[in-house]
Amino acid sequence: MIKVDLITGFLGSGKTTFLKKYARHFMDQGQKVGILENDYGAVNVDMLLLNELRGDNCELEMVAGGCDADCHRRRFKTKLISMGMSGYNRVIIEPSGIFDVDEFFDALREDPLDRWYEIGNVITIVDGNLDDNLSDDSDFFLASQIANAGIIVLSKTQLATPETISGTISHLKAAAEKAKLSKDIDGIIFDKNWDELTDSDFQMISNCGYSTHSYIKKLGTDDSGYKTVYFLELKMNRETIKDKITTLMSDDSFGKILRAKGFFREDETWYQFNATKSQFELTTMPVGQEVFIVIGEDLDSDKIKEFME
Repeated sequence: MIKVDLITGFLGSGKTTFLKKYARHFMDQGQKVGILENDYGAVNVDMLLLNELRGDNCELEMVAGGCDADCHRRRFKTKLISMGMSGYNRVIIEPSGIFDVDEFFDALREDPLDRWYEIGNVITIVDGNLDDNLSDDSDFFLASQIANAGIIVLSKTQLATPETISGTISHLKAAAEKAKLSKDIDGIIFDKNWDELTDSDFQMISNCGYSTHSYIKKLGTDDSGYKTVYFLELKMNRETIKDKITTLMSDDSFGKILRAKGFFREDETWYQFNATKSQFELTTMPVGQEVFIVIGEDLDSDKIKEFME
């Protein structure tokens, strides 16, 4: 049977960065890996970020977004059926930051997927500098993501202090308590700097498994106030992009923006940007697509577009 892992985590936690390292671990062992990008948005920036992995031992697939949850679940199952015939040793699924984890388990317990796939691990990525002012809806999705986790991998720990990491863990426990999730997470927290991860670390993570815990299911993705707003061919440059995103995230009249990401081209060079309230990253890329994406709650898309243009 094909091992299938889920790498989940809230918006901007660093799932794609971890996935690249995790997939490379299996590829270096000669395994054939299939990566499924499962996003509710109509434009998937993360596919471009993973493009460097594409080759004989790794293929990338995507579930197209831009539809309701029922349609999305059908597309998800159909894609897994086609991937089940491709000879993979392992399939790794990276969903959006507001993914309903039950969708993963429900799909893999249905025929014919239950005959082809074996659930391996649920790995939850959590920002070591987790925003302490998340909404109740955000805390619900956070709790749902740690409910089934075999391991909780903290990201960006090199940028965090022991106090902020302790605060992040306290926040996770508070979110679990809100959702009536009874789970001891202390023993599954992994907070090593990702630049120092070894083969032994990845071997341990790849055998973490998953757990089943009940919690109060408050809402699904269709019921939340989350929204993705994206713009194509929006002209941006290095001098202004950070200031514009900072303004968007600090002014509540645009909505509560939790993440901004995308690509732009300047002087024949592609740049990729990725921003949360606590961090802004700008890196060069060999390929790209002119796209600007913001994700958050109760977004005013018209006002965001007017500001960006």
